[in-house]
Amino acid sequence: MRRMIIGLAAAALLTAAAGAVPAQAAGPAYQVLVFSKTAGYRHASIANGLQAIRDLGAANNFTVTATEDAAAFTTGNLAQFEAVVFLNTTGDVLNATQQTAFESYINGGGGYVGTHSAADTEYNWPFYGQLVGAWLDYHASITQANITAEDRAHAATAHLGKTWTRTDEWYNYLTNPRSSVYVLASLDESSFSGGNMGDHPIAWCKTVGNGRSFYTGGGHTAASFGESGFRTHLLGGIRYAAGFAKHDCRPENGYTTLYNGSTMGWSQAGGGGFTNSHATLKSYGEFGTLWYSARQFEDYSLKLDWMMDGDDNSGVMIGYPTTSTPGSHNSGAFEIQIDATDAADRTTGAVYRRKAADTAARDAALNPPGSWNTYELLVQGERVQVFLNGVKINDYTNTDASRTLRGYIGLQNHGVGDDVSFRNVRIKELDGDALTVEGESYTSSYGVQRVAKPTASGGDTLGRVRNGYWAGYSHVSTVGRTGFSAVISSGGLGGTITIRSGSQTGPVLGTVQVPVTGGWETFQTVSTTLNGNGTGPLILTFSGGDGPLFNIDTLTVTG
Repeated sequence: MRRMIIGLAAAALLTAAAGAVPAQAAGPAYQVLVFSKTAGYRHASIANGLQAIRDLGAANNFTVTATEDAAAFTTGNLAQFEAVVFLNTTGDVLNATQQTAFESYINGGGGYVGTHSAADTEYNWPFYGQLVGAWLDYHASITQANITAEDRAHAATAHLGKTWTRTDEWYNYLTNPRSSVYVLASLDESSFSGGNMGDHPIAWCKTVGNGRSFYTGGGHTAASFGESGFRTHLLGGIRYAAGFAKHDCRPENGYTTLYNGSTMGWSQAGGGGFTNSHATLKSYGEFGTLWYSARQFEDYSLKLDWMMDGDDNSGVMIGYPTTSTPGSHNSGAFEIQIDATDAADRTTGAVYRRKAADTAARDAALNPPGSWNTYELLVQGERVQVFLNGVKINDYTNTDASRTLRGYIGLQNHGVGDDVSFRNVRIKELDGDALTVEGESYTSSYGVQRVAKPTASGGDTLGRVRNGYWAGYSHVSTVGRTGFSAVISSGGLGGTITIRSGSQTGPVLGTVQVPVTGGWETFQTVSTTLNGNGTGPLILTFSGGDGPLFNIDTLTVTG
């Protein structure tokens, strides 16, 4: 197939082809528990699903233990498994003691995979509802449908084209899970009869506590488990849940696509370029940069997926000046590096020659060459935070008055032999006056403590919050601020945050209620308006019942 060069028409949408399931990147041997107990409708496809998972395990270095005995759900027994697959379970399958053991397993870092009727399971167990993401409402008949692959970097969907056409029984869910999960694929309801959701997610992932959850609505039919594309989909979900395929599974909304097959608005500077095929850019030739010349950006969250073939070199360019043609970091831009083996300040996650990444955090979050990774570059003023597969790995503030992080963005093609691919470049512009800081970055306090939470931004939270405690942030001014939000978690009592100016007894600017979220690692955002009368630094005071109230991950002031 000939290469498609920037400026030519993009190739037609790729549909997953049949054939052998490719082995995914090898990791250490591990064990998977497959649980297929049913207390309601029993799918004839369970035997086919079990055999498919056994086959995948034999080819991908994991051992399968199959059971329909709920007595397997003890703390000691579950500890030996990296992931537990609910293979077309139905009804109430675990008693209260077994549920507690499974909750502990997930919150402690275990993995969950649910197929099809795993969403028709345990309707009266709130934790399970959070874990699976959504419960079944009713289903359409078995029919062919088009699936839109919204994400093509996760191990469960990286093998797909933008459209995946297959036949199965399609579920409608009681609630749309999009606000609490990361949607990997959704049904095109115009392609089949019986869908009633409009926006219709059908496969997704999320984090729960310290654990990981993957769900797919496929798997009703026996034929599903014989399809190469579906087997690869299932394998990727298992590897994600087991912790061997990393991905950013935070819920995502409000992003605008800059590239997902079309290069409209992009221009090539310098030599070389990028091929554009199947909604994937791949670098070739001499040194240059493909930059988004349609407009500049100031405060934003930029997300994109990238993959190195081997020991390759590229980067994401931010902050191009308006006075010169973008080409490299030497043009006045900043480069967020993609490189496996250079010096510390020039390897993946580094701000090129300015600040090395947190290498321990990066290496733990990084997928190997041949696998896709996702960057988020969060630019606020002259600060850029770098997230790799959802994990913060760098935090750099520019103090060079001759440069700025604001401007154009670009993708570097480094040179011959440095082959790096990109997919799904998207951006969300932020309130230009918004300021986000870590909850644990308080500069004065009473009672509260810094508490480690691996799933939190930066790995820590402001914790141990009780009635009467407070925290102050001398680096956050309340002058002119009219909005406040916080990412919080509560496995305790919940409570109230009072936003004040100047001191713990200073003028009240606003209050916000913090609900119980179901666990200390289960985060959600609360927000409120402020009266705009602040004159001093931000102070938060806390109130509630007699006991632990909540933790704060990050907080944002706007206006």
